[in-house]
Amino acid sequence: MTGTKQRILEVAERLFAERGFSGTSLRTIIGEAGVNLAAVHYHFHSKDALLEAVILRRLEPVNRERLAMLEACEHAARGGPPPVEDILRAFIEPTVHLVRDPQRRGSIFARLMGRLHAEAASAFAEIAKKHFGEIGRRFKEALERALPEVPQSEIFWRMHFAIGAMAQTLRGSPELEALSGGQCRASNPEDAVPRLIAFLAAGFQAPVSIPHAQEKVS
Repeated sequence: MTGTKQRILEVAERLFAERGFSGTSLRTIIGEAGVNLAAVHYHFHSKDALLEAVILRRLEPVNRERLAMLEACEHAARGGPPPVEDILRAFIEPTVHLVRDPQRRGSIFARLMGRLHAEAASAFAEIAKKHFGEIGRRFKEALERALPEVPQSEIFWRMHFAIGAMAQTLRGSPELEALSGGQCRASNPEDAVPRLIAFLAAGFQAPVSIPHAQEKVS
């Protein structure tokens, strides 16, 4: 990767995390990166494509680690479904490894993902649909095997809630520390992640209480 391309990616990642995707202009990015607009168009073609490159360089290695962990827990289950906690751990812990890695600027990327989820940026939704359908399918299938009594539509809802909770946790949630008077620190993965996994596992395994969601999957 060229030095110019790397510099653009790092500046864009930081600014998107600080200001959001919609709140960051290409003019601001090129100004802070010390490049001209032609360089951005040459390497990335558009602002949407730049966001896509920022996300993929971080999440593609994370998704490979997720799949490796999922395959390992499925192998350990010897043909049966792995525990829900193990499936969730395979999904969450690789992201935590990224967040804690200063060489990969993980804390900045965590803020970026939290910001994008909060913004509900349409560009991010398109990137997720384009690149992460397979990883979602694999984890959905694992959860369906582990939770045969939960309808498919409900699995989708619970995955949706889980991703939101993970994004909020990885963002650091400084308000939690303030509201708890310092008793809770979401910025500390050792404190937050085991609690997050236990909370989500309980949610995934909860009885289906919405009447129309109790219909069997065809």
